[in-house]
Amino acid sequence: MYKLIRPLLFAMQPEKIHDLVVNGLKILRDVPLARACVRMLFNYKNPKLEREVFGVTFKNPVGLSAGFDKNGDIYNDMSDFGFGFIEVGTLTPKPQDGNPQPRCFRLLKDEAIINRMGINNKGVKYAVSYIKRHHPNCVIGASITKGKDTPVEQAAKDYEICFEYLYDIVDYIALNVSCPNVKDLYKLQDVTNLSEIIDKLLELRRMYDDYRPILLKISPDIPYTQLDEIIDTILVSGLDGVIATNTTISRDGLKTDNKTLDAIGNGGLSGAPLFKKTLDFVSYIARKTGGSLPIIASGGIMSPQQAKQMLDAGASLVQVYSGFIYNGPGFVKKINKYLVKNIK
Repeated sequence: MYKLIRPLLFAMQPEKIHDLVVNGLKILRDVPLARACVRMLFNYKNPKLEREVFGVTFKNPVGLSAGFDKNGDIYNDMSDFGFGFIEVGTLTPKPQDGNPQPRCFRLLKDEAIINRMGINNKGVKYAVSYIKRHHPNCVIGASITKGKDTPVEQAAKDYEICFEYLYDIVDYIALNVSCPNVKDLYKLQDVTNLSEIIDKLLELRRMYDDYRPILLKISPDIPYTQLDEIIDTILVSGLDGVIATNTTISRDGLKTDNKTLDAIGNGGLSGAPLFKKTLDFVSYIARKTGGSLPIIASGGIMSPQQAKQMLDAGASLVQVYSGFIYNGPGFVKKINKYLVKNIK
């Protein structure tokens, strides 16, 4: 069914169709039995899928990556499609419009998406207000980062602000220091800058009664020497896990012609071309840490088989986004059914 209507959906600009989907989900809330029907069609439950990772119990290992529920106001609606967890955001201390449009593009030949959204969101206060008024019926994490105009040397304060607002109302917090669409954000992956952020947040966490895991989202574009430094920093600091990976600025091996790519310009690439790099990172981190560091594999998962490859390589959980866009609303159910059949 989705394959029949996908050409119609893909005839529209990606950002426009995203907004239509978000608004459509909000309208469905007022339609009697609509959400129940969605759950009946797309939810799949099996005790074999349940797992506990960094102290949080997940009904299944398939999550929705940050970037879809940008403002933290459709997590319950998206959970109806069978996700084991939803990561909202990325959120910043203040609202920001992001980069000028057009800023999102499909590469159909590559089953990929290029975006330079610039982390547009309504700000952390909006998300917190909504979540407090609408209790999550799923595990939710929150991705946070600095504001686009905040200098690198002052970034830690922005993370602290978001952290304090969100701490009591989400299940985990992810530190986005690797989005390629915000100027100089990649510099936060430098161990000196990164340590300052991590140390301040861990110090803040000691002030709370409840424990919330803190994860770090890394770029697929960093060299392995830098990845080694980041892993060592995570292990020494006591951070709870890593999300591997973010979007990539690489255009290597794409089927899309150079003329089209030049017309699109810069931005982070997600989708099928990212799979191998993500799998390599997951495998490397798992080997280097002896499997002691929980990993959420995020990037390039376009089939149930690829989701299982990530888990077999050492990931504890997986996240999808572009795969959900290209495969449709039944994608999570397909992954979970495949995992149940193939879990040893």
